[in-house]
Amino acid sequence: MSLPTIDHPSDYLERVYAGVLGKLIGMYLGRPFEGWPHARIVAELGEVDDYVHERFGVPLVVADDDISGTFTFLRALEDRQNDPALTPAQIGESWLNYLVEGRTILWWGGVGTSTEHTAFARLKAGIAAPESGSIARNGSTIAQQIGAQIFIDGWAMLFPGEPDRAADSARRAASVSHDGEAIHGAQVVAAIEAQAFVETDLDRLLDTAVALIPADSTIARVIHDLRDWRAADDDWQRTRTLIEERYNYDRYPGACHMVPNHAVVIHALLHGDNDFRRTLMIANTDGWDTDCNAGNVGAIMGIRNGLAGIDASPVDWRHPVADRMYLASAEGGRVITDAVRESVRIANASRQLHGRDPIAPKDDARFHFSLPGSVQGFRADDPSRLAVGNDGGRLALTLTSGGAAGVFTDTFIPEEARGVTNYTLMASPTLHPGQVVTAALAVDPGNAGPVEVTLFLRVYGSDDRVEQVDGPAVALPAGASEAMTWTIPDVGG
Repeated sequence: MSLPTIDHPSDYLERVYAGVLGKLIGMYLGRPFEGWPHARIVAELGEVDDYVHERFGVPLVVADDDISGTFTFLRALEDRQNDPALTPAQIGESWLNYLVEGRTILWWGGVGTSTEHTAFARLKAGIAAPESGSIARNGSTIAQQIGAQIFIDGWAMLFPGEPDRAADSARRAASVSHDGEAIHGAQVVAAIEAQAFVETDLDRLLDTAVALIPADSTIARVIHDLRDWRAADDDWQRTRTLIEERYNYDRYPGACHMVPNHAVVIHALLHGDNDFRRTLMIANTDGWDTDCNAGNVGAIMGIRNGLAGIDASPVDWRHPVADRMYLASAEGGRVITDAVRESVRIANASRQLHGRDPIAPKDDARFHFSLPGSVQGFRADDPSRLAVGNDGGRLALTLTSGGAAGVFTDTFIPEEARGVTNYTLMASPTLHPGQVVTAALAVDPGNAGPVEVTLFLRVYGSDDRVEQVDGPAVALPAGASEAMTWTIPDVGG
């Protein structure tokens, strides 16, 4: 069974990729000061319009529930052959498959405190979705926290130009753990994202989304108020004060309620002037659940304006991220992944949902660099000496000084990601002894002389210290090309 065939936009995969990147950028940007109030952010950080992780002494790319849940819960669809009739109960079963209790994906803050932890306990006890997330079972406060919104972007990207289907998909996925206004907020975000594939005008996007939720809902009132305030005053800070007065946390209790944070998402979109950097700045400087809100806003803006909208910013958003992402789940072979790989999975799920054949860039090569600017986690040991980029679908390496330099991508948990957050990475290596690595190499014809290339890998060796193992080497003159192969040796476990 499949949905009626649709004409996916010609740049559909690229826009999915932009949405995934926007999600990552927003989340990584807001993560170091998650939960801070607006006043503290302004006092200590000012307007947050660039990465701030170095001020906190933490890595940029970390494991987080926003990312892990967004892309892991979609496995419910893949595991059931992309069945469009997927039910909340089946999505709930996938929670049980891919969560490791107390360790992965969720904030395990306790039953009755964490909405998702509470829903997981219900599922584990045999209470199927949607009852597992219902107000009737868990109470109004627990059921209406923010999680329904933060995990929804992937579901929305399945339905380009189909906001009604995206909103229905959001309802099914969100109801595993949430109810009421939380579902309405998720539906709005999903509908905006789905329609943003074919429409950029914000007023029309909001009109489309609000029409899909109850007119008397709190979320609808929030959006109505914010649109009125924006029409009367274009000062985003004064509007932030109005949000504080009418939709503050003291009116919407719990660990992290949907309503105040949904107001931040809409606020950023309305005052962001369709500019990626400014919109993220407002979402982050507003405070509260900064990584979640900026993640949703980044996804919306990525889909809405594509890669061009991200790349137009004076901030280099993409190179520090280098497509990297971790999915802290029970699926060990997918823990170390990247934005390109996940975008292709989403695009193929959408194609199959709509009765179309999947795509396999470069014959399904693990690293294919086919999306503009993509590097799939590859970065230099010394960025000051080696520039890493993308040249027409190829990884482009440019030495800026003589001598040797290394470029690598992670195939297992890197040292910098161990123990950084509460979300445990339980990974299996994505590269194993006996597998064959093939690298197609080409040297620029204008190069001054030959280039020597050596394949290498790094492993956790004795005492968990990182050790390097060198493989085959080749010297190529200017203009030459060659395919190198290497059978990965036994590295002693």
